[in-house]
Amino acid sequence: MASAASASSTGCFVRSRLPLGECHHHRNNGIVRLHQLPKPLISLSSSSSSKAAATTTASERKERSSFAQTAAVRHLVGSVTTAHGLRFAVVVARFNEIITKPLLEGALTTFNNYSVQEEDIDVVWVPGSFEIGVVAQRLGSSGRYHAVLCIGAVIRGDTTHYDAVANSAASGVLSAGLKSGVPCIFGVLTCDNMEQALNRAGGKSGNKGAETALTAIEMASLFVHQLK
Repeated sequence: MASAASASSTGCFVRSRLPLGECHHHRNNGIVRLHQLPKPLISLSSSSSSKAAATTTASERKERSSFAQTAAVRHLVGSVTTAHGLRFAVVVARFNEIITKPLLEGALTTFNNYSVQEEDIDVVWVPGSFEIGVVAQRLGSSGRYHAVLCIGAVIRGDTTHYDAVANSAASGVLSAGLKSGVPCIFGVLTCDNMEQALNRAGGKSGNKGAETALTAIEMASLFVHQLK
């Protein structure tokens, strides 16, 4: 009881599990004073860790940014201001002509505005959007054109026919470009209703034919001037 009272009165004794050969001058029958125990390592606070991590991330970003701006990194980009001499084919679906004709007009106007000569443009009409892919591939493989612009309009109806035609048109144009090695630009509208299509054929949403023609010019320029 006396020893327990003594330990309680000091309030600073704990059992030590240190090897018997260590700290003999502080030990007394396996008891070590608390204030004599090794001090714990001081850990960084969460805020300090966050600041350190943020500093490291910012430094890494700066290094990456400076690397991207070095002269050794080449950035190849097509230009819409170097369209002179480029030849284009435009494949247009007759189905939904009320939509595809304004899209074609927008594309031809854009070609003219960017110095593409009329004699360097051929327009090929096909029955519908489903037939665009195979014709685009033939034109791309002919070696006569630097890009093929594909224009059509698929509007959702009461059956799943819309899904079949829209998916086939998209995959057909993609396949034509991959197989021919010539950029084939997807300009087929896929809309839920006629109002959406009209809005994108010169209405309040602009003319997607004109936008697609710009894409065709840029891609043709990229292939001819940068990727030869």
